[in-house]
Amino acid sequence: MKDDKRTAATPPAATASAASIPTRILGSLRDALNAAGREDRSGEITVGDKSDPVAKAAAANAALAASPGARPPEIPKVASHQLPPAAAAAHAPPEAKAPAREPRHFEVGEPTTQAVRGGAAATAKVAAAAPIDPGKTQALRGKPKVLRHAFHQDPVVGWLVVVGGPGLGAFRPIYEGNNAVGRGRDQRIPIDFGDDSISSEEQAYIRYDSMDRSFLFVPNLSKTNIVAINDKKPTGAVKLELMDVITMGRTQLAFVPFCGEEFDWSELSELKE
Repeated sequence: MKDDKRTAATPPAATASAASIPTRILGSLRDALNAAGREDRSGEITVGDKSDPVAKAAAANAALAASPGARPPEIPKVASHQLPPAAAAAHAPPEAKAPAREPRHFEVGEPTTQAVRGGAAATAKVAAAAPIDPGKTQALRGKPKVLRHAFHQDPVVGWLVVVGGPGLGAFRPIYEGNNAVGRGRDQRIPIDFGDDSISSEEQAYIRYDSMDRSFLFVPNLSKTNIVAINDKKPTGAVKLELMDVITMGRTQLAFVPFCGEEFDWSELSELKE
């Protein structure tokens, strides 16, 4: 009796609704499976509308061309993963391909390319620094003839080498005749390395006489600063020998002769009168 009452109490509409719930669930599941089956068979993906959005936009543009004055429809943006493989390949942006270059063959000794940056000034600088081809080297045949008609400059007869004080390791050439030694750059032998204890003009003199092939050191006694040769302070002309050390202020100079008893420029026959 209780079951009969419960059945009688249940409305007919509720019974029909409860019976249709499994049917709706099964129907939705069946539609999803059918959609998946169609995707596997044809390779097409259904997103909302079954039509292709790009094709739909193209049809809308064609309709717009037929009726002027209408606003062009916006082309929907579709991600590449939502399009079929063929459509994605058609709508993909073209890849920039560099022009193919032929392989270059380098010969031995061929200079490499130099990058120039900085505009016209840098280009001019590189062009100025580039060596100028002097022309083809000529081969000498037989005994070469050497010309000695005139000196390119005053002939060098010896050197003063800085062995102590400012300018250590530097040297100054000694020329034929009388050479004034001082700190000024206008001196024939300028000792201009920053030692201000050397007189700017004519601190001393070094003379080379090609007649007797000898060097003389002559101090300038009118100067306040005193010079020395091998720790001796001369009061007159002193003959210089190889590796004598001349001290001026805080600078020491070693004497190295080039001309002397063994050689002199006058021995060259072409220079003799």
